[in-house]
Amino acid sequence: MQEIERLIANNQAWSANINKEDPGFFERLAQAQKPRFLWIGCSDSRVPAERLTGLEPGELFVHRNVANLVIHTDLNCLSVVQYAVDVLEVEHIIICGHLGCGGVEAAVENPELGLINNWLLHIRDLWYKHSSLLGELEPEQRLDVLCEINVIEQVYNLGHSTIMQSAWKRGQKVMIHGWVYGIQDGRVCTIWKSPPPAVRAWRWATAKR
Repeated sequence: MQEIERLIANNQAWSANINKEDPGFFERLAQAQKPRFLWIGCSDSRVPAERLTGLEPGELFVHRNVANLVIHTDLNCLSVVQYAVDVLEVEHIIICGHLGCGGVEAAVENPELGLINNWLLHIRDLWYKHSSLLGELEPEQRLDVLCEINVIEQVYNLGHSTIMQSAWKRGQKVMIHGWVYGIQDGRVCTIWKSPPPAVRAWRWATAKR
């Protein structure tokens, strides 16, 4: 239980520090939330959304799952998106993957992991779809490029959802961004600044639709 007690102590210290620096912070926070950003990211503990973007509580609406997927049958994710777009009226949706994603690696290596294997089928499909392109790369590059392709695919999925299509039809100004986070250096970059293979794969995939 010492680990749990440490977390509680950390919380109390954090709360006291916030109150000291900004006495009215929690009172204002309790009134309402009005974030401008929705973050759809990976559950990986090394990718802390608020910390790596430098945002405070109330500024970032967050949804996370294994390998940052946006799937049209995932009511959890779609409910978050609809609330963020229709109620909170966020201005930006960031889908952020990361290099070295364990979910992507597991999808490729296909170990017996139980229930999560069904979830990872979506990434395995991407692996097969882009096998020719990925096969041209050095082995150490393939997984990272697949992580980038995965982000692009999720941006496509979200952009073609009825939630986003309806929002854009009524003139709502909300943009979707695809980011990749490098755990090795702590930096994010937009997917369009990623290595060319990921962009080529996206163009190839969308041309086939």
